[in-house]
Parts: sequence; structure tokens; C-alpha cells
Amino acid sequence: MRKFIFAAAAAGAALSLAACSESTQEGAEATAEDAMADTEANLEAAGEEIDGAVDEAGAEIDGAMEDADAAATAAEAELENEPVDEAAVD
Repeated sequence: MRKFIFAAAAAGAALSLAACSESTQEGAEATAEDAMADTEANLEAAGEEIDGAVDEAGAEIDGAMEDADAAATAAEAELENEPVDEAAVD
């Protein structure tokens, strides 16, 4: 009789663990899905930040190139003793 009671208790415990494991697995899946969604949102935000930084750097490079061109034109004008407008055409 004791073996029967022990077997019934073991079976009940096994069923409880199985149910617990299923809910734990569902919880883990939900957590993983939330983590993936958070990661996707963070990557998207990082991509937008990078795009903004690249655009800003490009604008700064363009400005620096314009400044360098103006300085080269002014140097040419001074070297050739001519107005800046004329040096810019050359």
C-alpha cells in the first residue's frame, strides 16, 4: 500500500513539474521575444544616430572643402597678383 501511495505522490509531483515547466517555457519564450523586440528597437535607434552622425560629418567635410577651395583661390590670386574673382576662373 505504501508503494502505491508513493507512486501516486510521485506521479502527482511529475504532473505538477510538467505543468510548471510548460508555464516556465512559455514565460521564457515571452521574455526572449521581448528581448528581441528591445534589441531591434535599440538597433534601429543606433542606426538613426549613426545616419545623423554621418550626415553631420559629411556636411562638415563639405564645408571644409569649400573653405580649402576659397583659401587656394585666395593664395593663387595673391601669388599671381590678380583679383580673387579672376583667380577663381583659372
